[in-house]
Amino acid sequence: MVDSPPLRKIIHIDMDMFYAAVELRDRPELRGKPLAVGGRPDSRSVVTTANYEARKFGIHSGISCAQARRLCPSCLFIAPDFKKYQQVSEQIQRIFREFTDLVESVSLDEAYLDVTRNKKNEPSATRLAREIKARIFAVTGLTASAGVAASMFVAKIASDARKPDGLCVVRPEQVMAFIRPLPVLKIPGIGRVTDARLRQLAIRTVADLEKKPLEFLEKEFGKFGLFLHDIASGIDERPVTPWRQRQSYGAEETFPRDIPEKEPLLEFLQECAQRVFEELNEEGKRARTVTLKIKYADFQTVTRRRTFDIYLASPRDIFRAVQDLLERTEAGRRPVRLAGISLSNFQEQKKNAAAAQPVLFKS
Repeated sequence: MVDSPPLRKIIHIDMDMFYAAVELRDRPELRGKPLAVGGRPDSRSVVTTANYEARKFGIHSGISCAQARRLCPSCLFIAPDFKKYQQVSEQIQRIFREFTDLVESVSLDEAYLDVTRNKKNEPSATRLAREIKARIFAVTGLTASAGVAASMFVAKIASDARKPDGLCVVRPEQVMAFIRPLPVLKIPGIGRVTDARLRQLAIRTVADLEKKPLEFLEKEFGKFGLFLHDIASGIDERPVTPWRQRQSYGAEETFPRDIPEKEPLLEFLQECAQRVFEELNEEGKRARTVTLKIKYADFQTVTRRRTFDIYLASPRDIFRAVQDLLERTEAGRRPVRLAGISLSNFQEQKKNAAAAQPVLFKS
């Protein structure tokens, strides 16, 4: 007789209003006031995070800072400091690995942990979640919300159920009652297009989805229909994946005003080339593919890409490639709202490998 595998124990950790929380920790005099992390309200920047006082006015991530100011004239705006947020995130990641190596980071402030077997030899995932939350607060001064369940989908939904500083445990026998009322947009992989199709089929909740037979869902959505059928039945066997190879490194920016000339664009793109090269170099990698992204004033977006036979060895190589790609756009003839570059198609670099790297562009 073969023993069945142990019931999985997944914890989803989601930091509470992460960027704003870091800023409020470092500037306690701002606590209790509506605050948004983003650009100036007279710019085209968007809100990345808002504290709970600001959210009462309808301010949330993704809206423009100008709209946020209209919703709450007294709202304070702080420019994001991503380097600082990265450092705090690394502290939190180290805490996770005190408990398990099965950690899948989704973003700087969100991760899944598989604690079925863990470094503490603790059988209770609930007690582990409490301990993780306490460790995060002790080390960073920040609060996190946690969801505990046997699957990633349910754990993620649970972490959002009792924010802020919450802990929600969904036991296997509670799963169906917990997920049936959820809107289908909560299901991973469902975006606006799929949601619109589900709306046409009168499927608005997981309970609606549960009533549809597998054959119907596969006919309408192909292979994704099987996933939808499983989710609606409370089945989510996706494993927590500790590490995923990054497919690209990039930098882009929406400008405060449309840029009609090439020269300012080239200055910005030269800075981008330096930035992405340094980020890639820190991980001991080189790239062969450069992609330029341009968004015109009318919001039309174009990309131009070039792949080289050898790996780009310096910021100068990257910038020269971007210069050539820019000539294949209408920049300089049409105002540009956003520009950026990304690198992909990687190779791990050995020590002193750069010394033998051929030169792409000669002076």
